[in-house]
Amino acid sequence: MHQVVSGYNELTVLKGVSFDVAAGELVTVVGPNGHGKSTLLKTISGLVPLNGGSISIDGRPTLTKPHAVAALGVAHVPQGDMLFPEMSVLENLLMGAYLAPGKTEIDRRLEEVYALLPKLADRRNQVASSLSGGERRMVGIGRGLMMAGRILLIDEPSLGLAPLIIEQIYGVISELSRSGRTILLVEENPARVADLADRLHLLDDGDIVWSGPPADLLARDELLATYLGG
Repeated sequence: MHQVVSGYNELTVLKGVSFDVAAGELVTVVGPNGHGKSTLLKTISGLVPLNGGSISIDGRPTLTKPHAVAALGVAHVPQGDMLFPEMSVLENLLMGAYLAPGKTEIDRRLEEVYALLPKLADRRNQVASSLSGGERRMVGIGRGLMMAGRILLIDEPSLGLAPLIIEQIYGVISELSRSGRTILLVEENPARVADLADRLHLLDDGDIVWSGPPADLLARDELLATYLGG
């Protein structure tokens, strides 16, 4: 992406964001709440209009409609649950496979999701509203995987979860990264991705103010205190 500008109506949130994500990388965007991290992912997936700059995949500019971006292989796992609460786990997962060419491919994707997230296989017929917070987050990730996207956009997967559940969720993300998935991850706490991310970008007030390896950011106490509260 190059000099990306976007926002909501008259409010400009992103003010010229530029960075690249190479195939197979796990890149993390960190920063204070309310400074544009979720807007960044929504802009990439076409949910928020691109008002300036450009976003491209494999050197080709993306289209701006969400269904067109999804067709390019971009799967967005939004912040929070964002499930269909009265539908079953299986039904929620199938909602992510609407672009699949047929039942054989859908069944193959389900097998992959259940292998990665076996608890979802056990809960497949359970109504989503009855799941725990961690289970709902796993359904959200599983639904994104059902798209079979080449690029995963994952927004704050640890939000509101207990430490043990966060560890489990990040174990799944780590396995996805090792399998070669390209992942752009939003996270508030850089320490959580210290051993996972290839590179961090610190986003503040709608622009990138620092980029580099996770260890470099964690060693900069003044920078952490200024932008992330310690």
